Amino acid sequence: MKMLVVYQKLGSHRFLGHLDLQRAMQRALRRSGLPVCYSQGFNPHLLLSFAAPLPVGIQGEREIMELPLGEPVTENDFLRRLNAALPEGLKTLQARLLSDDTAPAMARLEAAVYTIVPREEAPGLLAAVPGFMAQTSIPYLKKTKSAERMDDLRPLIYNLLVKQGALHAVLAINERGTARPDQLLVSLAAFAGVASPRCAVTRAALLDGRMAPLENL
Repeated sequence: MKMLVVYQKLGSHRFLGHLDLQRAMQRALRRSGLPVCYSQGFNPHLLLSFAAPLPVGIQGEREIMELPLGEPVTENDFLRRLNAALPEGLKTLQARLLSDDTAPAMARLEAAVYTIVPREEAPGLLAAVPGFMAQTSIPYLKKTKSAERMDDLRPLIYNLLVKQGALHAVLAINERGTARPDQLLVSLAAFAGVASPRCAVTRAALLDGRMAPLENL
C-alpha cells in the first residue's frame, strides 16, 4: 500500500529548493515514527516521490507526494503524526491510502493551476490577455542545459483569465511539454509592449487528464 499526501508549501518555504524540501519531508517522516519504507542496498534512503517539483519562489497550496508504507496506518493518524513533525510553512492537508497498483501521481499529471498577482499596477498586461490568447502561435526561446531553440508556448497554455486583478492560468506540465509562469509572463509582457512586472505566484492545484485535481482518483 502507499499513501498519497496533499500538502502546502507557503511563506518563506517557497524559497526552499526541491532537494531541500525532499530532505525536510524525509526528516519529518523519520521523526513522526510512521511506518515508512527504505530502499535496499549499501546506502538505503527513505522512499518518497513528488508529482512535480515546485520552482523556487512559488508557493504551493495543494502539492502532491506519495510514499509506500510498511504497515497499515489510518489517514487521520498519518496526518496528525506528520504535521506534528513538520516545520512551520509545510503542512499536510489530506492523506489517502492507495493500492500499490494505482498509477503514480507523476504519470497521471497533465497540468497545473497558477494564480499570478502583480506586485504593482499592470493594466496594460492584464488588458492584453484576450489578444494574447487569440494567437495561434506564441514563439519563445526554450533553454536547456545543452542548447537553446525556439518553441511554441501556445499549445501549453490551456487557459488564461483575469480575475480581480490577477492572472489565473492553467499550464501544461506533462511529458509532451511544460509551461512555466515566468515564461508566460515574459511572453505576455512582450505581446503587451510593457515591462514584465514582479509577481507573487502560487500553484493552486495539480490536475490530471480530466482536468480534475490529481488527488481525486
